[in-house]
Amino acid sequence: MNNLTLRQLRYFQALSRHAHFGRAADACAISQPALSVQIKELEENLGVQLFERSARHVRLTGFGEEFALRVRDILRSVDELADMARASQAELAGRLRIGVIPTVAPYLLPSLVGALSRSHPGLDLHIRETQTSKLMEEVSEGRLDTAIVALPVSEPAFTEVELFAEDFVLIRPEADAGKPTPNGESLRKMRLLLLEEGHCFRDQALSFCNIQSTLPREGLDGSSLSTLVQMVGAGIGVTLIPDMAVPVETRSAAVSVARFDTPRPSRTIGMIWRKTSPIAGQLQVISESVRAAGTEQLA
Repeated sequence: MNNLTLRQLRYFQALSRHAHFGRAADACAISQPALSVQIKELEENLGVQLFERSARHVRLTGFGEEFALRVRDILRSVDELADMARASQAELAGRLRIGVIPTVAPYLLPSLVGALSRSHPGLDLHIRETQTSKLMEEVSEGRLDTAIVALPVSEPAFTEVELFAEDFVLIRPEADAGKPTPNGESLRKMRLLLLEEGHCFRDQALSFCNIQSTLPREGLDGSSLSTLVQMVGAGIGVTLIPDMAVPVETRSAAVSVARFDTPRPSRTIGMIWRKTSPIAGQLQVISESVRAAGTEQLA
């Protein structure tokens, strides 16, 4: 077994993740034939098949699954060598991969990216927006340096840093403005529109209303807060959104905003990163910029 390269291992990791030659090639910014050649050479060097190929599917073999675990550790260690070099510098510079949950990204990132560009001009920011479970997986595997999520995530391998708290507000049709604000118990009897399953904000809203997430519900599950707010404007129901989203999502919808009496439903936004990350000290500094940007948005 000779001539294994890091490039081949990265291509293997991409194909095992996407299970599709075309999507893996796009992720690696190479042509599909070039990716196929590299994977074939890797299998020939190893003397064993890593993938089962059919007209519709690409899946790991049994050995391929074991190989993928080792490759993940190897590539994470290689990436951490670069992180060690960055950690030795007085100023954080170079690539910084930040993940953000969808119910934070559109409202926080515009001010945060500007603030980081001013305070750390040498940073090359790479932003990834997706749900918490995927962010945790990618932070754990070293594909992301850090993520901005709702806390707690309760993962022993992660450092969690609380940044700011924000309330949930009730969005209801414009005609309902001035009506008494319902409590969580009353919301259970209303047509409550929520994000689709997988979003942590959905679970937090259900918790406030004391609704079990496993129970069937009538209503609409949307993929974005924007969709939910527009549906409320159309008279379909009511929804909850985080305070930071109010200025953006309500400016073009015929809705009213109501704030709950205390104790108000809320969430804590924070950052997570691997406890073993060589740039943990720099990430702590970055977290102060995130805290300042979030506090400014909620002011």
